[in-house]
Amino acid sequence: MAANTFSNYFLNAFLLLLPILLWNWALASRLPRAFSAEYFEKDIPVFITTAENLLRLVIFILPLFMPLSISTQTQKIGLWLYAVGVCLYFLSWLAQMRFPESAWSISVFGFLAPAYTPLIWLAGIGLVGSSLYFPGPYRSWMYCAAAVLFIGFHVAHTLMVYLRTIRP
Repeated sequence: MAANTFSNYFLNAFLLLLPILLWNWALASRLPRAFSAEYFEKDIPVFITTAENLLRLVIFILPLFMPLSISTQTQKIGLWLYAVGVCLYFLSWLAQMRFPESAWSISVFGFLAPAYTPLIWLAGIGLVGSSLYFPGPYRSWMYCAAAVLFIGFHVAHTLMVYLRTIRP
């Protein structure tokens, strides 16, 4: 029985992040130069990068402590939001990779799409992960609030890159 209980901890909401992490790892090098690590990080204020990275840690570590369960209507809506958000996120990357000079890709809305579309799949994770493995005052809105803050800093960061690169 103890082995079963222990194995239940591996069925957590972090599993929903694995497709995102694999996608980013496999395809980041195919994005236009403006998205390359050395260029993307250049001349961004420390306040922005520090807040962005701390919030990224929160939203990527917290799902490790959220049981993955799709039993309530809210969790079902969360899974649907997650799926739609992942599709939109992947499409935003594909547009940048396949058509980097298109009107969409060089528009502010298109260039920023890989930065703001994660809000949809993060909201989905927040709704799916409605509890933690340990007792406490956790509510889904807390994860979603951290995700909104992260996306705010991530979009600000990407906008700075856009303004420096596409619209100097």
